[in-house]
Amino acid sequence: MIDQQYFDNLITTATAALTGDEVLLAAAHSEATDFTRFNNAQVRQAGSITQTSVDLDLIEGQRHTQASVQLSGDASADSTRIANVLDRLREQRALVPADPHLVINTEPTSTHQVGENNLPDRNDTLAAIVDRAGGRDLVGIYTAGAVATAFANSLGQRNWFETSTFNFDWTFYLQADKAVKSSYAGFEWQADAFDRKVADATVKLEALGRDSIDLPRGDYAAYLTPAALDEVVGLLSWNSFGAQAQQTSQSALLHMLNGTGELDASVRLSEDTANGVAPNFQEQGFMRPDEVVLIDEGKMADALVSPRSSVEFDMAPNGAAGDESPRSLAVAGGDIDADDALGQLGTGLYIGNLWYSNFSDRPACRVTGMTRFATFWVEGGEIVAPVNVLRFDDTVYNMLGSQLKGLTSEPEFIFDNATYGERSSASRRLPGALLEAMRFTL
Repeated sequence: MIDQQYFDNLITTATAALTGDEVLLAAAHSEATDFTRFNNAQVRQAGSITQTSVDLDLIEGQRHTQASVQLSGDASADSTRIANVLDRLREQRALVPADPHLVINTEPTSTHQVGENNLPDRNDTLAAIVDRAGGRDLVGIYTAGAVATAFANSLGQRNWFETSTFNFDWTFYLQADKAVKSSYAGFEWQADAFDRKVADATVKLEALGRDSIDLPRGDYAAYLTPAALDEVVGLLSWNSFGAQAQQTSQSALLHMLNGTGELDASVRLSEDTANGVAPNFQEQGFMRPDEVVLIDEGKMADALVSPRSSVEFDMAPNGAAGDESPRSLAVAGGDIDADDALGQLGTGLYIGNLWYSNFSDRPACRVTGMTRFATFWVEGGEIVAPVNVLRFDDTVYNMLGSQLKGLTSEPEFIFDNATYGERSSASRRLPGALLEAMRFTL
């Protein structure tokens, strides 16, 4: 993994070779990640990844061309590689049309933020995981390490954001599709917190051993854990909060935008950069504010505005990335104690996870998907029996609107466990949600 000085030196060298009115933008992602895969509570694969990629954007006027470069860590070789790529970008730039929506940050704002590295010793953590599994069939993946995001341009701006985190995503399997999925993520491993996670999963694993029941289609009161609510809120992150989607009526929250739909007044969603693990700047060098409120008191608030959308729709940019998706989405908690959630549910469904979720009617914000793993029938606030797989099909306006009874008071920090190409720095903070009714169609 490179350090900031190494990155700065590379871009300074590249800047010295620019010609005419050229401007260079460079956005880097660097990581040093350990990973360990478990099967049947035993380590099956362990390794580490150290990599750095840099996205280059060579601009002259309104014409620009882009490329990505993988760095080796050898300064001479990396400088030569970048110089060669810039030569090719110049050749390509002569052939591309002007980009009317190109805008860059011309007021350089440099930042440096490095979080404390309190990660545990990997061997100690792996030993603790195997010990707490207690002979149960545990399957999962543990990842940990430092991730750095950087930006630099030929105008003198330099930004560096580095954080060290861990994420343990695991499942206790009973048999066939009977399993309990859980996760534990953070900045510092706390044995007591992990033990509570294991204890909770163990109770549900034992309940899965009871005879399962089939429920007919219909509406049922339900409690969605933070992990289950994440599936629903995650769909909204696709293309609902961005200025481009909202201005072109492609947002799934179209009814909220035109005033014909709203959520419960207790619902507040925000891009909470100050409390996330994503950097406070984006790939064109624009800074992200600590918070952008997206939904307030159940009504639409601000949009995420990328630099391109700011030009196209004459709006002020607020640090959104090009896809205008939230990187640190937070849903404010309510006033229900999570330990009392089943008591307040009374009779209904406890839903631990959802999957295969997608929009069944995007303009109406109607979503569908399947229950997964630990879903139970509850009576008198107590788990009675596991429930066989159900399909839900309902609108967000019902689930987080007319049918929302309340939210738990302590949101859970959920890290994105995606590692496609590189380790994700996205996260969400979500409470559990208690629903008066949720519609199940199969």
